[in-house]
Amino acid sequence: MHRADAAPSTGTDDERITAENRAWVCSTPLRGLVAHFGGTWPDGDLSEVLGYLDDFSARHWDFRDGRERPDAREPDLDPATEKLVLDAAAALGLIQPVPPARPAYAHLVVLGGLAHACVRRLGYAAHLLRTGLPVSGEVAVLGSFRPLSDWERRTLADAGLPADETEVDVLDTAVRRVFGVAAPTEQAGVDAGHPHHSWSSRTYRPDGLPPIRVLAAPSSEPDQRRAHTADTQRFWAGHVRLAPGDEVLMVTAPIYVPFQHCDALRTLALPYGCAIDTVGVDPTLADLAVLPEQTLTPGRYLQEIRSAIRSMRALHAGLHPAVSATAWAKTSERCSKLRNRP
Repeated sequence: MHRADAAPSTGTDDERITAENRAWVCSTPLRGLVAHFGGTWPDGDLSEVLGYLDDFSARHWDFRDGRERPDAREPDLDPATEKLVLDAAAALGLIQPVPPARPAYAHLVVLGGLAHACVRRLGYAAHLLRTGLPVSGEVAVLGSFRPLSDWERRTLADAGLPADETEVDVLDTAVRRVFGVAAPTEQAGVDAGHPHHSWSSRTYRPDGLPPIRVLAAPSSEPDQRRAHTADTQRFWAGHVRLAPGDEVLMVTAPIYVPFQHCDALRTLALPYGCAIDTVGVDPTLADLAVLPEQTLTPGRYLQEIRSAIRSMRALHAGLHPAVSATAWAKTSERCSKLRNRP
């Protein structure tokens, strides 16, 4: 798949995206993981391989069971398996950060997450801007109304930071602190009485830097779940009037780069014709030390390899809907036979 240390891609070249996904999915490290956990690599095209990997990873690498990431269980892995997982994660681009690929961007997008990640990603975005990365449009800080867990609030308090109530509150506080701004110059939003239906937008204008918009979107399925990253990306694209050819830099954590890059290609590059690069925070920067990165376990890496597989499958389906629908049916039939085998 495309990484920020590869040659920049427009993100709209279907054949190139498919080739990048195939190279990641069919790589030796991922094949080795599947074999180690008892799988047999499937025959068929990329759609069928992705379908198989989606089902396989659900049975072997899904430790969330529908819960939020902090609540995922940690698998009991032997030392040899742990090393194999970490080596594969490194080879698949989930560990080492890389710098932005382009000399300038139209927009810089900071993705929200757990509280400590919100603070660190804002710090890294500020580092990029203050060390000379040109951004001609805006900095978009995308969060949600997800309530913080007790663990997140304790983490903030231990670092001497305000114990905010929601993810977007943490992002807003971090923008004010990191960029030295006291109040937004523009505000908009709707309080619908429920976070799944509500939205908010606050724009700050720090001296000498592009405008910074802190945005929380409504859910596209409010009766089922809160807004997720794709909801917020689409909502932002409508607000900023994203245009064909716009070059967008996404900032997240290295462990999420493959999955969130593919999500951004699907939700932004394909419909809007923009270019997408995705980078992870560099953990060696001293100005991020106020909240050090949490220890990431082999189980966390397996979980996010699964996230990347699912995101690539959704992206591939967007590129090749008819082929993917046929492969989905074949995968469902095969998995049903495996589950019903005596």
